[in-house]
Amino acid sequence: MNDRRAKLADTKWWLALSRAPSLDVRQVMALVEEIGGVGEVFAPGAHFDLPEKTKRYIQSPDWTGVTADLRWLENPNHSLITIDDARYPKRLLEIPAPPLVLFVNGQAETLARPQLAIVGSRNPTPAAAQIAFEFARSLGSMGLTITSGLALGIDAASHRGALAGQAYTLAVLGCGPDQIYPRQHGKLQSEIAASGGAVVSEFPPGEPPLPRHFPRRNRMISGLSVGVLVVEAAVRSGSLITARLALEQGREVFAMPGSIHNPLARGCHALIKQGAKLVETVDDILEEIGPVLSHTRLDFEEQIAQSVNNGAEKAGGELSEDYRALLDNVDFHPTSVDMLVERTRLTAQVVSSMLLQLELSGYVSSISGGRYTRIARNFK
Repeated sequence: MNDRRAKLADTKWWLALSRAPSLDVRQVMALVEEIGGVGEVFAPGAHFDLPEKTKRYIQSPDWTGVTADLRWLENPNHSLITIDDARYPKRLLEIPAPPLVLFVNGQAETLARPQLAIVGSRNPTPAAAQIAFEFARSLGSMGLTITSGLALGIDAASHRGALAGQAYTLAVLGCGPDQIYPRQHGKLQSEIAASGGAVVSEFPPGEPPLPRHFPRRNRMISGLSVGVLVVEAAVRSGSLITARLALEQGREVFAMPGSIHNPLARGCHALIKQGAKLVETVDDILEEIGPVLSHTRLDFEEQIAQSVNNGAEKAGGELSEDYRALLDNVDFHPTSVDMLVERTRLTAQVVSSMLLQLELSGYVSSISGGRYTRIARNFK
């Protein structure tokens, strides 16, 4: 109980700090490490080398906003990942100004998976939308999580392609995690969160989709990914901003060529002239990101293993009660997630997340069709 209260207190302070204006994330992280805890930043009489605007906020934080954030987090499918959390994606830590906190609807572990971003026009040609769908489905089936911005057009086609291939997909928002934008993507947003993927935002609940938010969203899309594929884009577009950010972050950039008569192909042609790799097949992408992908997968497995040690198993290797209860319902013959949801009364997302940790700990094995079998082993 004391651990739970301490975690809730830390969450409250991180949420308060995330709302501070003129925040230099790197400076704040160094400060928190120096003083031994985020709560100490708000200690009465504390004097730190921070901008005046930030200091004034710290003296009177936005507790109304924090209360709203905590209310959103009461949903078991919602979570907060702070920059000091073991689940925080390592690739995102590499960018110049990583988000201090991440609001996640869905499976938080998805953020640490190897990802490829697919972006492009909001008004694509039918052929380009179909290409995005097919590439997302194919690359997703090979183990890549497909990341995009949930926008109309290429973004939506990419998310749907990943879902069609029963792969993971991640939607990065330019608004609060409780907002539906665009409005017609409410169902798609729910499907992503419920499928084992996730919807993520650095903006708190209630924050509307303001124009200034989207460049920040774009730098997250590229920052999370090993590379960015631009399928169709005009010369002046958000997709090219994402590609530029990807280059600045040291990510691979891929571009799909098109007709010289199509104005939406000119952005991709410009990227190719600047050194982006011309893409005709999935293999063009895989041969470029193969070495990076292998390293990223190792990082992911290490990160999940740490999460397992903190969640699935107690000290000494004993399986915790909630994981043991789920394991007891997994048969030694193929058992579907739907069957486990029915038996345990847990949500599909929670069951999928716990199964992932049980698999990495060697308790279950995944097989085709999204089913799992129990592994015979001795445990305490």
